Amino acid sequence: MTDTPPTETDAAVRRDEAVRAAVEQGVVGPEAPLAALLDVTGIREGTAALRAAFAAVTTAPVLHAFAVKACPLVPVLRLLSAQGLGAEVASPGELALARAADIGPGRTVLDSPAKTPAELREALALGIAVNADNAQELARLDALVAAAPTASPLGLRINPQLGAGSIDALSTATATSKFGVALRDEGAREWIVRAYADRPWLTRLHTHSGSQGVPLELMAEGVRAAHELAEEINARVGRRQVDTLDIGGGLPVNFHSDEVTPTYEEYARLLRERVPGLFDGSYALVTEFGRSLLAKHGTVLARVEYAKTSGGRPVAVTHAGVQIAARTVYAPASWPLRIAVYDAKGRPRSGPPVVQDVAGPACFAGDLLARGRALPLLEQGDYVAVLDTGAYYFAHHYAYNSLARPGVYGFTASAEGARFAVVRRPQTVAEIVAESGGATPDALLF
Repeated sequence: MTDTPPTETDAAVRRDEAVRAAVEQGVVGPEAPLAALLDVTGIREGTAALRAAFAAVTTAPVLHAFAVKACPLVPVLRLLSAQGLGAEVASPGELALARAADIGPGRTVLDSPAKTPAELREALALGIAVNADNAQELARLDALVAAAPTASPLGLRINPQLGAGSIDALSTATATSKFGVALRDEGAREWIVRAYADRPWLTRLHTHSGSQGVPLELMAEGVRAAHELAEEINARVGRRQVDTLDIGGGLPVNFHSDEVTPTYEEYARLLRERVPGLFDGSYALVTEFGRSLLAKHGTVLARVEYAKTSGGRPVAVTHAGVQIAARTVYAPASWPLRIAVYDAKGRPRSGPPVVQDVAGPACFAGDLLARGRALPLLEQGDYVAVLDTGAYYFAHHYAYNSLARPGVYGFTASAEGARFAVVRRPQTVAEIVAESGGATPDALLF
């Protein structure tokens, strides 16, 4: 992976200003050696690009439901809601976060392969849209719908079984994926059509074929499979029963440079080309983007506690490691991250590239954010910026070594400087003890 000094894009300029201001204002420093920064301007620009991309290809209603799992932080959800987005949730916890952000039931979608009866009852009572994952869940909905009327739009998730992307663990449309009804299994398509014919209240169809490592063409094929099935269902039942297609999210992210690619505009144009009937006004649409909305607008900033050498190779020991970047540490080939380096005053560090390791604080050898990376030589007191970490990184803490969750700060930056707002304060040692049974130290002495 190539690391280059920050380019003079607007986002990079804002990032440089935010890093300098974070050091000057004490957001990071010797007593606070790790912090996560979110570019509020970048997030707003990303949501505007998403809305514009789909508005350019359809006049039908579109709900852009942010995948809460990508960044489960209430102020972030509130910001996205203010930009017109809803929420896609996959657990009681995520639903609670969406409600705390004041995202209404009409803009919330519940997806999960393991919904309990209690979760389903709550969703139906609130009027939240639900996509059933399988036949047994559909049977649960039968009983719940018969017992009490609901305003919830209800649908079924299908797996088009189109194949895997480059990251097996994130491929949701393989032949044996755990998600949805496998469309190509023997008898499955006919069963689905009958399920809709028998249930006039089933009005949505859901698929999600994308994620990091999945090409746009494969994502579009998944959407086409869902659209063709919806057309078949409506033709067979003799009415436009399926009125909404939930096409999921999964737009991949470029982790190699500041360039935003692919774009929402490119994906929307591809869908219009491959699935023209999707945009003829027959169907309302739901999207569920997550990573692509947040990833490039987050930066983890970590102080270099020590700079040493081992076997002749420089090693910068920082406070950012597996606790904020578990995917990168355990699967570096699939999840490489860019590193930018700053001096002790928060200014971009220059100098000839030196091959070195950037290590985290955890007590195992593989806790490395970058191995053998060519960077300006890091020194004690410098800062490492781990880029493109706004989704699935600092909001998903991994408590190895009981390391504390970092503080998360939103920022706006301009020529006049940077302003910060606390999204989530840093975890304290007392909170770590409390979460670890500190109130019941004698519980096992019986």
